[in-house]
Amino acid sequence: MGAATQAAPPANAFRWGADREGGGPYIYPDPNEPSRVIGFEVDLANALGRQMGREAQLVFCGWDQILLQLDRRDIDLALNGYEYTAQRARHYAASVPYYKFELGLCVRKGSPIDSWATLRQPAAGGSRPRIGVLKASSADRYVTSEFGVSCEVVRFEGVVETFKLVESGQLDASVQDLPPLVFYLDRLKRYPRLQIVDRPAQPGYYVLYARSTDEALIEATNGALRKLYDDGTLRRIYEKYGLWNAAQEGLPQVWQHWPPEDTAPEAGVLAQIRAELPLFFRAAGMTVKLAFLSMPLAVAIGLAIALIRAWPSPVLGGTGAPPRVAGQLLRAVATLYVEIVRGTPLVFQLFVVYFVLPEAGVNRLLAYFGLTSIDAFWSGVLALAVNYSAYEAEIMRLGIQSIPVGQMEAALSLGMTRALAVRRIILPQAIRTVIPATANDFIALYKDTAVCSVIAVEELSMQYSVAAKSTGLFLQMAIVASVLYLAMSWPLSLLAAWLERRLNGNKLQ
Repeated sequence: MGAATQAAPPANAFRWGADREGGGPYIYPDPNEPSRVIGFEVDLANALGRQMGREAQLVFCGWDQILLQLDRRDIDLALNGYEYTAQRARHYAASVPYYKFELGLCVRKGSPIDSWATLRQPAAGGSRPRIGVLKASSADRYVTSEFGVSCEVVRFEGVVETFKLVESGQLDASVQDLPPLVFYLDRLKRYPRLQIVDRPAQPGYYVLYARSTDEALIEATNGALRKLYDDGTLRRIYEKYGLWNAAQEGLPQVWQHWPPEDTAPEAGVLAQIRAELPLFFRAAGMTVKLAFLSMPLAVAIGLAIALIRAWPSPVLGGTGAPPRVAGQLLRAVATLYVEIVRGTPLVFQLFVVYFVLPEAGVNRLLAYFGLTSIDAFWSGVLALAVNYSAYEAEIMRLGIQSIPVGQMEAALSLGMTRALAVRRIILPQAIRTVIPATANDFIALYKDTAVCSVIAVEELSMQYSVAAKSTGLFLQMAIVASVLYLAMSWPLSLLAAWLERRLNGNKLQ
């Protein structure tokens, strides 16, 4: 059940939020029964519930939405690998740490990157190494601050996809918390071509967060954590997932001096917004580039498909008789293309272009022509163009069919060839008809560029997500992003209206 429909829990229960897609070892589907989830945080939440005499009720949330769900009172505790930061602790009640983690550097075996120091050196040819991180995580902050000048930081919604991209060569390395690295590489051995190099870096702590008004719940949680440590339950849970190490043995000493002193001054809201504005404008520029490159390509592909499917019709000078086998095959392929693209989600198509095509040998084909692999930006352009081309094909086909058959008959009677009549007579009228629908699609595509954030294209929606989570100003950053989206889409509406009036002889006012 979605978080928005969760009822208030009974007095003897608490709701904890986690991302079902977060991956191991935190929370992940049971291989033997995929309908249920397992993981060390699932076991920990249930153990805390038993110790507190309350039922632990799991509520699924997107990882980057967990604190928002906490504010909405859809959950009572955030428990999903959330690191302690002084900024979060100013707005939420934080528990004592339940796990001490460090960051690991993951590369392909044989990679020239064999240490953290290597990240400060330019790669072959002077290019910057591409380092994959979980968006708005401790790894993101660490790599950006320490290696942001020498490396290209590529931010993703999840952890597992970075492993696949490092393995395929699309990323040079990935920096992640050690728990998922150890779980997938050492315990499951799912990526045999990857390895962890150099010593772990930048230790941090996972804590539970509650609303600032729920101090009693945090105190009860802290007491339960201490008891679980003392009776060995915490160690048994961590050993079950291969997570117990020397760092966890020092948790009681950490608890004695918790929380750490907050010495950093908190900037005002306006100061934080001003600091983020240049990044928002840069991300808006990326959104514009995605839209203006993908939409013309979508229109061109859509027009070609529309002409293929409508070519036998009398409107385009066809006889209406069944086409030859080659023509039938070409029309069937065009129809199948439209139905498949319209019948599958854009995000799925994006994953196919970015993750599947390189595995299918596209990179080797591109290398044969002296080209590099399809990067995230061009993968986004291609996926958006493919997706919208199917809709443009139908719009164009309907526009063509709206032209009276007599237009083509008159053109042919004047001695025009069929192709010339289509280009000079039919298409200008059809295009005039479809301008409003195409303009609407262009505006919609502007907003759909947000999907490209899942493959780490830093467009406007990703910048909003990073800024909101790093500052805690979710509403304020949403207003900034919304104003920029409106500033980009509204002129398109005005332009479409002007073109419509112009092409129809100022008849539409």
